[in-house]
Amino acid sequence: MSKDRNGEEIALEARTATAARMFSPSAARNRAPIAEVFLKYMPGSGTIVEVGSGTGEHVAHLAAAARSLSFLPGDPDEASRASIAAWTAFHQLTNVAPPHAIDVATSGWQAAFSPCEGVVSINMIHIAPFAAARGLIEGAAALLKPEGRLFLYGPFRRNGAHTAPSNEAFDASLKSRNPAWGVRDLDIEIIPLAAASGLSLVAIEEMPANNLSVVFEKRLRAI
Repeated sequence: MSKDRNGEEIALEARTATAARMFSPSAARNRAPIAEVFLKYMPGSGTIVEVGSGTGEHVAHLAAAARSLSFLPGDPDEASRASIAAWTAFHQLTNVAPPHAIDVATSGWQAAFSPCEGVVSINMIHIAPFAAARGLIEGAAALLKPEGRLFLYGPFRRNGAHTAPSNEAFDASLKSRNPAWGVRDLDIEIIPLAAASGLSLVAIEEMPANNLSVVFEKRLRAI
């Protein structure tokens, strides 16, 4: 596992590093299928805010594949922000901004940004208290322009049940580390929270290793 300077866990896997660039084994495995779904459903131009960016490998991969988008990645963890900046420099990406330090569990976090076309969160809400999921969705709904989209990736339960024994074991492992963590229920928790915030479900895509990509869209206001 990886920890921040205060000894708090920031990742469930051991990470290696070359200078400031951190390497995530899971990011190396899943960045290509995530990018494929991202390009299929997310806006093709405009600004994408990423929260909980971790090592920065995902945003680097997405930014290289979608040069017409501007990305604003970030993470509350200082070492992660250094890694994001280092990956951006390594790939000479001109469409990735310096990393922000936003924590979506903080009320009103979206005020730090201008309205945007997309918000992305990859593998975050299950390794944070549910307040982070609530803050992410409510903040994204306020931040997105009409018809803007929110992209989530990670493991989810469906209608009260785990989708695979490995996810059930993973959920138990998460809760043993921190009782506030856990695999969230897409149908019972996440979709209703999104709907209450004005976000409608666009797509659910099955991904490798029993993960899901989930896309929501900000509804246009009725005239």
